[in-house]
Amino acid sequence: MGDAEIKKLGTDLLGYCQKFKVPIDYIFEILEDQKVTPMIRGKAMEYNAFLQLEYILPKHIWSVQKLNLNAQPGTVDEDISVTHRRSGVILKVESKSGVRGSFSDGRRAKVIKDPHFKVKCHRSRSNISLAGTSNDRYSVDSFDIIITNTSNSIFQGNTIGENLEIIHKPGIKELLYQHYSVSNDHDLIDASFDDWRYCIPEDIAEEGFIPRTPYVRLTNDPNWRPLPELEARLLEVVENKRSQTSRRN
Repeated sequence: MGDAEIKKLGTDLLGYCQKFKVPIDYIFEILEDQKVTPMIRGKAMEYNAFLQLEYILPKHIWSVQKLNLNAQPGTVDEDISVTHRRSGVILKVESKSGVRGSFSDGRRAKVIKDPHFKVKCHRSRSNISLAGTSNDRYSVDSFDIIITNTSNSIFQGNTIGENLEIIHKPGIKELLYQHYSVSNDHDLIDASFDDWRYCIPEDIAEEGFIPRTPYVRLTNDPNWRPLPELEARLLEVVENKRSQTSRRN
């Protein structure tokens, strides 16, 4: 970022504070408040997923859009849409964070004995209230693609300090260092953030619903695949949607 961009960022930040009556001297205290930071990180996850898709999907074949629509009660708030230009088929993409502190080496786990983490794929309490239901699971047709990365799962939950801490479980940090070929926390955080995965909801669905916190194996997960493999699977999803439309017509 050059000097001109930094100056513009400062001007824009000042304008934002003036617009919403935020005391500029306390802007970072507000942004780092424990109630505010999770919301900012969640929204940042959406935009980072959008940028990843824009980067890996050829622009002459796919159109990627970041949606900022307010969902109506009983409907799903969509993060990202991906349009197949040739067919006009639009796919709904949802970004979901790993469950904080969920990374496990699998040794004492009941379900998966390999290193893994969990993804938060259930509705928030506010969304449940608006939808007028007690079921916090999404139906399998709510999204066409779910995207996540390892990042949030490696951070310890319920910490009292201002900074995110790598998970405290014995041996986990060493396992992650080895897997990502890093030797310090800073590089580990960057590497885990860059470890983007995707899945097709139908591949993990249980009785028509997406699990609340599905498991993701650190290596060789059959359902959560590396994001660079996404385009080939997207074409399959597009073709399936076209076939379904043809049968209805």
